[in-house]
Amino acid sequence: MNLAHPESLLFWNTLIFLILLFLLAKYAWKPIMNAVKQREDSINKALEAAEEAQKQMANLKADNERLLAEARAERDVILKEARDVKDKIVTEAKEEAQREGEKLIKQAQQAIDSEKKVALAQLKDQVAALSVEMAQKVMMSELSDEKKQTALINDYLKGVTLN
Repeated sequence: MNLAHPESLLFWNTLIFLILLFLLAKYAWKPIMNAVKQREDSINKALEAAEEAQKQMANLKADNERLLAEARAERDVILKEARDVKDKIVTEAKEEAQREGEKLIKQAQQAIDSEKKVALAQLKDQVAALSVEMAQKVMMSELSDEKKQTALINDYLKGVTLN
């Protein structure tokens, strides 16, 4: 058999391929397979971590929405309470203002009435003083003469009846 002949080339090619296959299987196949396995495992772990992160994000989003809904409900309750308190304070203030207004009106009416009574009393006093003064002047003019005095006394005596 001639080793340089084409049929022997097939033999050598097959022999080299088998040797190369043996060497690859013994030294390269396991590290390559381990690297592929490690890569596959790391990809699977990354996918699992991504799924877990996605689940956590969904849970966080649901928690956030729940907390937001609770906060909105609490805000609505607080706003309602604040409106109720405001309405109550406004109502009380109106009632108090109404009471104070009525009280002031009543006090003013009482002050007006008392001032009116004082003014009427002063007017009566002035009218009485003027009446006395006018009567005094009339009497002075009437009684300035002695004849008029005697006639006035006689008239008064005629009007008086003795018992």
